Amino acid sequence: MFTPSSHDVRRFFCEAFRKQRAGEVLTPMDAIAADWIAMHPEYADVLADAEGAIARDYSVEGGQPNPFLHLSMHLSIAEQVSIDQPPGIRAAHNALALRLGEHDAHHQIMECLGEMIWTSQRTGTPPDTATYVECVRRR
Repeated sequence: MFTPSSHDVRRFFCEAFRKQRAGEVLTPMDAIAADWIAMHPEYADVLADAEGAIARDYSVEGGQPNPFLHLSMHLSIAEQVSIDQPPGIRAAHNALALRLGEHDAHHQIMECLGEMIWTSQRTGTPPDTATYVECVRRR
């Protein structure tokens, strides 16, 4: 299993942004990332400076949202939906996207995903994917 460091993740998004802006060939994952990056123009300055992005601290105490966490969550949700894992996430996502649009649906799903991860970490139990999908359905 591949476990990228935070620097790897930041480099990936910065490189996808650079390739997209330069009109270079994108890998399939680069293309998905570039699509989500395009929906977040507020991240352009951060993504344009890879070394600055790697050096920057996005701690909760700093009060700055972490664009790399946000974009990573978009990618995670897109992957979950594409393979319907956990089971039922695709249908729950599609119903939400029909009502809110793709981007806003992802932001609602992020809330549920974050809650599932937080609960799992806090309790030391495996992620409760059934509760996660139900959370998305309720949105």
